Amino acid sequence: MGQIVRRDRLAAEWLVIAPAALLSVAFTAALTAIFWRGTISLPASLLIGGLFVYAAAFMLLYRIGCNRLRKLEELGRTDSLTQLPNRRALHADIQREQADGKEVALALVDLDGFKRINDQYGHFIGDQLIRDCAVIIVDLCGDEARCYRLGGDEFAIAKSGPLAGTILEGICRGLIERLSRPIAIDDRRLTVGASIGLSRVPPGGTIGSSELLRRSDVAMYASKRGGRMRCTWFSDDFDRNRESRSEMEDELRHALANQEFVVHYQPLVDAVTHDIVAAESLVRWIRPDGKAIGPNVFIPVAEETGLINAIGIWVLRRACTDAMAWPGITLSVNISAAQLRNPEFPIQLGYILEETGFPAERLELEITETCLVLDPEVAERSLRVIRQFGVNVSLDDFGTGYASIGFLRQFRFEKLKLDRSLVVEAGQDDGSLAMMLSSVTVARALQMGVTAEGVETQEQAILARTAGCDRIQGWLFHKAMPAHEITSHLNTEEALRQGVPLRMEGQS
Repeated sequence: MGQIVRRDRLAAEWLVIAPAALLSVAFTAALTAIFWRGTISLPASLLIGGLFVYAAAFMLLYRIGCNRLRKLEELGRTDSLTQLPNRRALHADIQREQADGKEVALALVDLDGFKRINDQYGHFIGDQLIRDCAVIIVDLCGDEARCYRLGGDEFAIAKSGPLAGTILEGICRGLIERLSRPIAIDDRRLTVGASIGLSRVPPGGTIGSSELLRRSDVAMYASKRGGRMRCTWFSDDFDRNRESRSEMEDELRHALANQEFVVHYQPLVDAVTHDIVAAESLVRWIRPDGKAIGPNVFIPVAEETGLINAIGIWVLRRACTDAMAWPGITLSVNISAAQLRNPEFPIQLGYILEETGFPAERLELEITETCLVLDPEVAERSLRVIRQFGVNVSLDDFGTGYASIGFLRQFRFEKLKLDRSLVVEAGQDDGSLAMMLSSVTVARALQMGVTAEGVETQEQAILARTAGCDRIQGWLFHKAMPAHEITSHLNTEEALRQGVPLRMEGQS
């Protein structure tokens, strides 16, 4: 990077030197021709005056050119939208500070939710939001650090000198807190967050500016995976994890092509009768060596790489096909935030319902609170189209800290699933019990069905039923199982209802 900057500067300087050099050559050639031929006799004073005029013209031309050169260089190192220094200036500043043997810390700031605002309100509002965020960052940095705009919704903050890392982290935490509050633009109050990655090079370190920026970028994506609105320091483990995730991405593509995924189903039972009333689909990955990979391992990779869309559609089609054999049983399928943001998903859902013949009113899509927080407008549009098919929507993992009563009123879910942590803690302290009871009361007031998930003890089941839950899910009743075992359980329940004696294994 340093060689490129020096080469560009040298080329720009020649744009100044070349005209002056040509003027000098022309002037010298003219004088030589005059004196050599001897055809013209000029007074000495005139010649001396000509030399002064030439020298003055030369200096004026050179000075004007140098001033223009400095302005061009400044423009080349300045972002046109925010007037902040740009990426080129960042590299130059880091190299200068490192040459002086100073500690250098770098933060990469990515605005969360900017694309949504830019798409919804247009580029004019988006540009104004970028300018306002730049003012906020400059104000927070003060004289302690220097900020840059790298492009799009990315900014950088650099700090050098003693305790550079500690001071920079304090600035970043202040920025996250400030961006948690709305920014007023015209008559709108817009909220964006920030995911920040930090890296540092100690005094005398040999890490270049490009590598320092790469490390901050890797740490920034770790912040996004960790839930956003946070700052994360780079760790060497990130690079190792990145290599592992890259390998897993290749394996996931292979698994999808070779149908290594299987779908199991965990029944949901009626809170009173304990009969199976629904089944939730759960995807599993069985590798060729027989090793089972849990969804908590491969789903985050699939979401990050975009493979979740293809995997999700495969699971939906497989589940609808299997559930055709379970009349009257509701099928629950989990939908990720990435799928909900995909404008093609509602169309694909319609194709699958038509292709499999599965009744839309028996299908229930489960979404998490994260989907609503990240892109509420996009989520609302997608859910509106999905409901037009007759499909129900359930809010999963309620009580983990994101959704509010406002979200419940806005999206009007048909079902609410209480998170396992809320169910477990309700039996341990009065505060959690009050939260559980109030959640059920609100859901009932909004005419939502309520499911308690993660029930593992009889006491938890009694508590869930007493609180007003109409469905229960958990290992106390059923673990996840293949489709044919669901069919077997349903046949057993039907036989008991009909009073038909059950044929024991080994009887003829």
